[in-house]
Amino acid sequence: MELMNALEILKLKEVSKDWVDGVWDLEFTEVEALDAEIEDSITRNGSRGLEALYRCLLPYTNNAESSTAASDGLSQSVWTVLGDSGVSTRSLVALLAYFVVGARTRPDGFQPRLLSLHAASIYLLLLGTPGSVVNQVFHQVLFDACLALPAHCWPQSCERKRKKECVKSSQAEGKRPRAQRREQEEVEGGEAEEEQEERVHFSPRNLLTIRKAIVLLVRNLLRLLQTFPLKDKRQSADSCVKIFSELTDFEPVIGELEFNSKQALDEIKSVPELAYYGLALLCSPSHGDEKENVRRVFHSLLYVILMMRRGEGRKPTLLLPSQAVITSRDQALLFVCHLVDELKEIALPFLRILLQHLCCQMVEKTDCRSHGAQAVSQLLDKMPGSDYASFIKWLFAYSTNSKVAYRLFALDVSVALLACPERQAEGSMGPEQAGLLSHRFLVQSLVFGRRSDASPTVRAHALTCLSRCLEMPSLNATRCVQELFSSTGVHTVLEGDGTDGSLRSQKTYRTLQFKTVDITGSDISYESKEAMSVLMRRVSDQKTIVRKSALQAIMSLMKHSVILLGQENLSVLSERCRDPAVSVKKKAMQCLGELLHAHSHSRVVQTAWLRGLLPAIIDPESAVQDKALESLEQVVLSQVKKHSPSSWEDAGQKLCWDLLGLLCDDCQDLSRYFSKAFTVWSRQNKFTAAFISNLGSHMEAEHAAGAWLLLSKVAGSSPNLNYRKILDAWDRMVRLRNVTVTTSCHILSVLGDVCEHLNKDTRSRIVEDIMSWLRSLEMPQEVVGASVEALCRLGRAQAKRGTQAFLNQHCGELVSLCETYLSTVILNEKGAQNLNEDLVVKHLYLLGVASLHCPARVGKRTVLLVQSILSSSPEHTAGGQPEEPLSQFHPSSMPSRVRAHAVLTLGKLCLQHEELTQRYLPAFARELQLSADMAVRSNVALVMCDLYVRYTNMLERYLPNISACLQDDHPLIREQTVTMLTSLLQEEFVKWKGSLFFRFVTVLVDPEPAVSRLCEYCLVHLLLKKNPAMFSQHFIECIFHFNSYEKHKTYNKFSQTASEKARFSLRGSQNKDKRFRIYRFLLENFTDAQRFNITTKISLNVLACFVDGELALDDEGREILSETLGVLSLKEMKLQALAAGRGEVDEQDDEPVALAKAVIQVAQKKVVSQVQKKIFIENMIPIIIALKSKLEQQHSPVLKDLMGYLQVTMQDYRSEVKELFAADEQLAAELEYNLTLYEKEQQDNMAASSLPRETQTRDSAASSPATSSMRLPAPASPSRRHLQGAFTTPQAPRGPLPAQLSRLLSQSAGRPLLRAADNQQTSGPHRRLSAQESVSVPPKGSLCHRAFSTPHGNINDVTFGEGLSAIFSERRGGSSDREEESVLHLRSPEQRSPPPRQWEVQSPLATRRTKKGQ
Repeated sequence: MELMNALEILKLKEVSKDWVDGVWDLEFTEVEALDAEIEDSITRNGSRGLEALYRCLLPYTNNAESSTAASDGLSQSVWTVLGDSGVSTRSLVALLAYFVVGARTRPDGFQPRLLSLHAASIYLLLLGTPGSVVNQVFHQVLFDACLALPAHCWPQSCERKRKKECVKSSQAEGKRPRAQRREQEEVEGGEAEEEQEERVHFSPRNLLTIRKAIVLLVRNLLRLLQTFPLKDKRQSADSCVKIFSELTDFEPVIGELEFNSKQALDEIKSVPELAYYGLALLCSPSHGDEKENVRRVFHSLLYVILMMRRGEGRKPTLLLPSQAVITSRDQALLFVCHLVDELKEIALPFLRILLQHLCCQMVEKTDCRSHGAQAVSQLLDKMPGSDYASFIKWLFAYSTNSKVAYRLFALDVSVALLACPERQAEGSMGPEQAGLLSHRFLVQSLVFGRRSDASPTVRAHALTCLSRCLEMPSLNATRCVQELFSSTGVHTVLEGDGTDGSLRSQKTYRTLQFKTVDITGSDISYESKEAMSVLMRRVSDQKTIVRKSALQAIMSLMKHSVILLGQENLSVLSERCRDPAVSVKKKAMQCLGELLHAHSHSRVVQTAWLRGLLPAIIDPESAVQDKALESLEQVVLSQVKKHSPSSWEDAGQKLCWDLLGLLCDDCQDLSRYFSKAFTVWSRQNKFTAAFISNLGSHMEAEHAAGAWLLLSKVAGSSPNLNYRKILDAWDRMVRLRNVTVTTSCHILSVLGDVCEHLNKDTRSRIVEDIMSWLRSLEMPQEVVGASVEALCRLGRAQAKRGTQAFLNQHCGELVSLCETYLSTVILNEKGAQNLNEDLVVKHLYLLGVASLHCPARVGKRTVLLVQSILSSSPEHTAGGQPEEPLSQFHPSSMPSRVRAHAVLTLGKLCLQHEELTQRYLPAFARELQLSADMAVRSNVALVMCDLYVRYTNMLERYLPNISACLQDDHPLIREQTVTMLTSLLQEEFVKWKGSLFFRFVTVLVDPEPAVSRLCEYCLVHLLLKKNPAMFSQHFIECIFHFNSYEKHKTYNKFSQTASEKARFSLRGSQNKDKRFRIYRFLLENFTDAQRFNITTKISLNVLACFVDGELALDDEGREILSETLGVLSLKEMKLQALAAGRGEVDEQDDEPVALAKAVIQVAQKKVVSQVQKKIFIENMIPIIIALKSKLEQQHSPVLKDLMGYLQVTMQDYRSEVKELFAADEQLAAELEYNLTLYEKEQQDNMAASSLPRETQTRDSAASSPATSSMRLPAPASPSRRHLQGAFTTPQAPRGPLPAQLSRLLSQSAGRPLLRAADNQQTSGPHRRLSAQESVSVPPKGSLCHRAFSTPHGNINDVTFGEGLSAIFSERRGGSSDREEESVLHLRSPEQRSPPPRQWEVQSPLATRRTKKGQ
């Protein structure tokens, strides 16, 4: 009776039969408007009518208990009741379809949504009622419409916001501009469609009601799936999987999900739990093939795990990794693991497919890769050992793919797997599979194997992952890294190449199929080198990100005691604190700080920290300065606390005083940087009264030296000092004289700072103490200078107006004292034999520093006494005037040390007296040339550079003498000269005149690496910034100067002596490598404009001179012409815009950004190429033609160099030879013919003679990041490719494991793996192979110029064909063609393209003559 009343509310009998037939005829795709009275009658009471009908129909379903049905008197089926009451089933379904299908067209609001949800629930209830099949209630379209209602009826504001976030995230990831606009238009279109919804307000109660209706709908769907099979309804099954996967993130779930198939539906409260319940139901055999069902479910959860949202026919968009998105991903992972546990062997093949697709669809974004790697690790834990080993093999092939994102993700997965316990080999496993289970394989082959990758991003990430391995709690990972760097044994590490093929581009995501991704295994090669040498090369890598990661790796290795915590390794970190890149400097300081924190008691670490951090205080970049000051303040300044007996128990305080002790001992040379820090802090008022008080408590403690060091830095800016303690310390020092040299200097410095605050009597007493101390000269030499400086400061405080008189009195007394002593030594007949060397040196030093403050008290006798020490004649007296100064006499009998200090003292005397400078400069210059004493030459060079600042015009003529020290026999003098000349050039006391530039750049090829690196740094980072045109202005003249060619009317015309020419000459074939190293260095630092201009200048000023006869083609002329053509052929001469246009796009960008950059580069290349082509036609071609003719007439061997230059140059215009030489067809034809013959000859020579040499690797390691360059091998010629193809096997290996991989794994079981990377890094586009072309894999020992870790080729996208694939990539014979077609095979990294067709090329002139003769 209740059912009849509910049906009466729906007015089913009043519904027109024509309307019902129309709805069914339209297949429920559209519904016409229902009669207004009927609709108003149904909707008048809201959804209560539909709810009542639902309650009445519920007992008729299979889920109702029979006892309940009997008690309710339901002996008849619902279909009988409907027929007896005159209600047509078609009418009921049509009316329900009106609310379900028409929900999208009617005005949106709360009531229509609720009605449509209840109507859908009733329809699903009818489908689950016995007899629904007979009564033909099921309809595919209506069923799908019911499934789509939860997504449509739930308010879309949150969904639209999430879509905007997806678009924003995609834009941040660098999508194409056109894709951005299309995505934005779709979002805006969705906003326009939902404008009505914006005006509808949904109260919390309304939202709760809609949610209950959605839950009711989902429960009915689940009840239906329990009894209603979808075995023959694949589309419906797909729709169910889709709606359930979308509902997995419908709402947050409190607590953890429980996937219990026996749980009652009414007990499940959350929508995601119901969704996973439904996905589990769809895996049952009643809904079709069980394997197909599992595949469908896993595929639907793929994008949930990837944290993506898949649109209709669009590329999936990345979601922001919010907590809700991450929770949904975790729940999906748990469900997949649950299914694998439940279904066992059925689900394992599809788990492998899911893992492969997770890897192949991972985006190149750090946080997404991290979450994805954890997902892969969690899912792999469910695989048995053999399947796990098989996937690791696939992962290795995946890690050598040409896509950067793949290689990056392979590293992340490897690190995630290392965090899991190491698997043990099962009894049925072979040695190869057992080796794949070990952590050693992950660390040494997958992680460390990428250290020399072509992409800087991958190289850097590999080193970062190596550091993360050491930070893991797993001892296995740490042990594997230790084995890599073990000093015993020969180690190798696996390093495979990237895949040679490239997959076809995926234009749409409609055909994406969930199937196996099979990457053909590649043959694997070995190489053994030291691992540390690889890391050191990475520290000098061109790319900033690689250098930072290398520093992090080295720090981690030392931190965990994997490598020796020695000075050599620590110096790498210290030196990188002066890296050209700011981020690398800060990273180096951070690494040193971490090491200092981990090994705070290590003296070598403390020294390295000081030597890296303190120089950064004067860095040009303020960010680096701030970082250094912040670190220094935390470690030193903030740790100065009040002294107590327990101070040494505080690690921070102990470290502070240890560092200060080093600054007083081994690191005194860093004092000026330390002083700069206190200058900055004084302006910031860092020295509080508490700090001064705490510091004062340490002045008499066990670390008093460090306390006096700090006090000497703060005394000048802190007047509130304890003067009594300072004076007491001075008295003890004078009385006992047992204070160290450094502390004595610091006490004297503090006295000079506080002397203004002392009374007159105290100052007088201190002056007398200092004078008596200086008279005796019992103090070390270092204290002498500090004492004189303190004396001068006391004099300024004692007599502010009569300071000079005070200085003349006291310093004059010291000068007289030194004069008297030196007279006694020099004039004594045996004074030179019995002299006290230390005392003479002290008197010379005191004379020099004192004379600077009282130049009027320096007499002629004093000067002659110092001169006589340098002079040779023993009978020479101070009263006699020497005929010639200094070293024009015979060698002196004085010791070398005394003579060296005499040079410094004489230099200080010259600083105050110009006439002395003018007199002794010739002697200084001659001393530089003739003196055999290194110390004397070094001090003379230092004195002359100091005098250059004061007497610039006078010293200018002696600049060649100073620059001659750049080729001194001792490296210390060469290094010192480079530093001093750089300083003079920066301050513009010295100009680039004469031969100075050419002498300076010859230091680039200095035999001492440290000197050449210093010269390189000074040229690029100091001098070139001041004068950017410096290199280009001198480049052409370098060619003439280094070859000692003086016949040109303009170049190399400055005067030089024969000895200077011989000293700096780089002439001859034995020095050719040195000359070209200089040329390359200069060209690498050219701008494109400078390269462009220098090419034109060389052609007009050099080549044209040979054409016009201005320069003769004699032996010297041929050498110059050959060298010039060699310079023009250098790859560094090529414009960078053209080189970048060849596709060398930064591989750390994702595909859309890389494509945009490539388009820009191609356009840029086109414009630049056109300009260069025009200049080449106008300037170069006439000269080249004329020069070629002249060389042919003389049968000159230089013709070979000219043709080599033409071959290099015409590579960009190979197809335009006739066009470029259109003015003379005969010459064009001859040139093209000659080029072809020359290329063929070069190819034949290469094929005949270069085979043994091709196995050698070229050293492309750079000495510094600023100048390093990757040298790419030349493209293989056709004949060479044909030669290589002759040694290849016809088909890629299809066995279980490649041969060398098996060998690697067998080695890994007995010893650790290590492979030092070949520094050569190559990349570039490769021609795609068609499906019909055969592929080949070179065997072991085949020729290869790539680094083993460099991917070979590009795989752009993965295209999945139709059908279900086989599971594993290891195919056996006998598999059907159909099975083979369902597997996507990626080509081996070692596969080569077939050789191109060889063409018979003949001269067109010969052909033309033949025709004319006929």
